[in-house]
Amino acid sequence: MDLFLAFAVSAVTLATPLLLAALGEAVSERAGVVNIGIEGVMLTAAFVGVAVCHATRSPWLGLVASVGGGLLLTAAFAALTINGGRDALLVGTALNILALGSTAVARRELVGDSNAAFIVPTLPLWGVPPVAFALCVAAWHWLFRTPSGLALRAAGENPAAAASAGLSVARLRWAALVFSGVACGLAGGYLALGLSNTFVEGMTAGRGFIALAIVIVGRRHPGGVFLAALVFGAAGSLQFRLQALGLETVPYQLFLALPYALTLVAAMLLSARATQSRPASQARAGRR
Repeated sequence: MDLFLAFAVSAVTLATPLLLAALGEAVSERAGVVNIGIEGVMLTAAFVGVAVCHATRSPWLGLVASVGGGLLLTAAFAALTINGGRDALLVGTALNILALGSTAVARRELVGDSNAAFIVPTLPLWGVPPVAFALCVAAWHWLFRTPSGLALRAAGENPAAAASAGLSVARLRWAALVFSGVACGLAGGYLALGLSNTFVEGMTAGRGFIALAIVIVGRRHPGGVFLAALVFGAAGSLQFRLQALGLETVPYQLFLALPYALTLVAAMLLSARATQSRPASQARAGRR
């Protein structure tokens, strides 16, 4: 029983940053915007949170700063894509590269040595998961039980019809991306301040891309995203359990690859179904 409880706790805590990032992306995709730059948003949020926590010695202030960092980078994405008309795929890729390089340089400037310890106070492990679950319920209610949620989904399904009905598609997409920025900021902050108490270069380690796969598996629905995130969190927890067994005949790299292998398998198996569930405006853009 104790072993199962430990596994469940580990699975939930590992699932939390994935759930937050995937939930933010699911909402933005419902509005017709795909942001593959959430890996960079999480990484930036993680660094900003740790830097502020390092200066103030308060992990909660660090978490607030993480949200601010996530919002800032997401706002840059929104300005370039929604207002500037730039290609979302290229902008998202550029933001990922920018975040990886700039946070590495900023860390070295702050610490002075790339190998120096950068330890900060840690958030309570259960400080953020309840917020993530509450956001999941709130996102479901907003999307499917409110007029503004219906309008946001209309902006993704048929932006021309939404505009002809007097809705501002740009404003609705900005609102979706603001939610995404907050959620991804929380994800990055919890990753750095809750699951660890430091910042390491590239510490998101592909979690943003796993979150994109969770959006596909969860069919862009908050409930589906919640369940998929728990599965991926359980895979991560299982990876650590298998490593702890010390099986000398099995290379530990195979255990490290388990969540990423699950990502590939899930994306391949569900890609056709995910295409059917994505907003119509995205489907039309994919055929051009």
